[in-house]
Order: sequence, then structure tokens, then C-alpha cells
Amino acid sequence: MGKSYGFIEISGVVAAMDALDIMCKTAEVELVTWERKLGGRLVTLVVQGEVAAVRQAVETACAQAIKKPVAHGVIANPHPEIVRLALLSASRFRNVEELCRDAQQ
Repeated sequence: MGKSYGFIEISGVVAAMDALDIMCKTAEVELVTWERKLGGRLVTLVVQGEVAAVRQAVETACAQAIKKPVAHGVIANPHPEIVRLALLSASRFRNVEELCRDAQQ
């Protein structure tokens, strides 16, 4: 199957990092972007990978995270507009990653 996006919205940055760690250790997924709202009290994580891997990662994080997610979902074969929105959100921290790589060289 093709590319898929998985979303988890959870309360708190620490709980979000825990959920992301669980997702990345559970299946072959990678972080696309994350958003903090309400001063970090609400965090949305977006991961991508194969449909089965994303589904497994989201389900496992929902079951094992230190806090239960407020909302979650999986989009198989996302519409190009969804991909554009995710990449637009990701562009703000991709620039930071490039700066970190440049600083290490």
C-alpha cells in the first residue's frame, strides 16, 4: 500500500513526546510535523509511512501513551491538499533541522 498520514492530538508536550516515541518504536513511521496549541497544552503529531505501519503506530500510541489522546486518525493515500498542508506545517521546523546540520559541520 502507499503513503499514509497518522494524526494524534494529545494534551501536553511530554505526553506528545511519549506518544511519538511509542509510534516510532512500534512501526516504520517518521514524524512529518507537529503543532502546539494553547501554549503547548494541546499537541498534534503527524507521522507518515505505509498504511499498515501508520495504523499500527497510532493504535499502539493510543493504547500505551501516558495520557489518552484527545483525537486520532489515519488517512490512507491523502489528497494532495492534505499533503500540502502537512508540508507547509513541516517547513517551519525543517529549516531548524537544516540550521542544526550546518552548525554540526
